[in-house]
Amino acid sequence: MTEVLLAMAVAVVSALAPFVSIEVYLVGATAVTPEGALAAMAIGAGVMQPIGKLAYYSMGRILNVRWLKRKKPGRWAGRMARWREQAEDRPVWFAALMGASAFASVPPYLLMCVLAGTVRMNVVVFLAVSVPARIARFLIVVFVPHAAFTWFGL
Repeated sequence: MTEVLLAMAVAVVSALAPFVSIEVYLVGATAVTPEGALAAMAIGAGVMQPIGKLAYYSMGRILNVRWLKRKKPGRWAGRMARWREQAEDRPVWFAALMGASAFASVPPYLLMCVLAGTVRMNVVVFLAVSVPARIARFLIVVFVPHAAFTWFGL
């Protein structure tokens, strides 16, 4: 139980501090955690990280997006404005993109959380898409190294 609570705490910290990697923690914990707790650790981290990312989502909701609305936007501002327009015009597309980002981190999940707040994505949809994708990601993160450790007898 301690392993699960610690994984949940590290997931929240990693959600708020991008230099802390929950993936590195989970791989390291896989080496010393009993097999029965691995799924619970991955599920706990998968639930808590999107909850921690709600801080970035909230930041996106209050973000001043004047630079996105300039008449002659710069290169990055223009790209962001196009993404924002697509996200607002196609909410199902944006939810799918959010899920892909939560699972594969392409585009970066942190940026997608801010963009989700900026386009006013429903917070329930944000969590409903992010949590299962993060759980799937973290299950892979813990069970692939576990299989490797088992295979090589480590």
